Amino acid sequence: MYFNNVNDTTVKTVNTAFEPLIQKNDILQITVSSLNPQEAVIYNLPNANTGGAATGTGGTAAGTGFLVDQQGFIQYPVFGRIKVEGLTTKALTDTLRNQFEVRKLLLNPVVNVRFLNYRVTVLGEVAKPTVVNVTNEKISILEALGMAGDITVYGKKDNVMLIREVEGERTIKRLNLNEGTIFTSPYYFLQPNDIVYVEPNKSRVASAERSRQVLPVVLSGLSLLVIILDRLVINN
Repeated sequence: MYFNNVNDTTVKTVNTAFEPLIQKNDILQITVSSLNPQEAVIYNLPNANTGGAATGTGGTAAGTGFLVDQQGFIQYPVFGRIKVEGLTTKALTDTLRNQFEVRKLLLNPVVNVRFLNYRVTVLGEVAKPTVVNVTNEKISILEALGMAGDITVYGKKDNVMLIREVEGERTIKRLNLNEGTIFTSPYYFLQPNDIVYVEPNKSRVASAERSRQVLPVVLSGLSLLVIILDRLVINN
């Protein structure tokens, strides 16, 4: 059972204003349109409206998206290198639109920026370990666990591990899903490429240990049975 210590007051404090930040190795889809569509063509990658996945290196256009390089930049047509790490997609959208207007490059530009590789991984004691592709750019840890079929009866809800990359380094945070504080935690909503791992409880660990102890005995018995059957066949 979740939220053993949650009350109505706690639930009212949930922060729904989460916006993920752009990080190194993210792939961004940037689409631009304006009243002079022919002039906007150079700012759109081929098939940019497909929303498919993309790969690539060096901060340049990667298939249908722009890869954020190890310095946090993308290489964008006409503008050159743009620092995007640490921005939200909304902030980058506003920045690009403003630059189009200030430089008088496009008439009434409309800019849309979205993640192409927003996914989180759920592992451990869940019904269906999975990689969740996030299409609306917002997902809570509870939603991710739900998409993985929920925590099994052998999973520890009070010590769920969240692995997140922050400024190039992996950080580990332990979360207690039985406490109301989870709703106000900065880890309640997941960032792109987060990994959620549900540890097994003592019952599961003990069961696995018993299985490891019994397996050699079973295998030995089967080997002995095979030898006996072989000899019976030979004697007959």
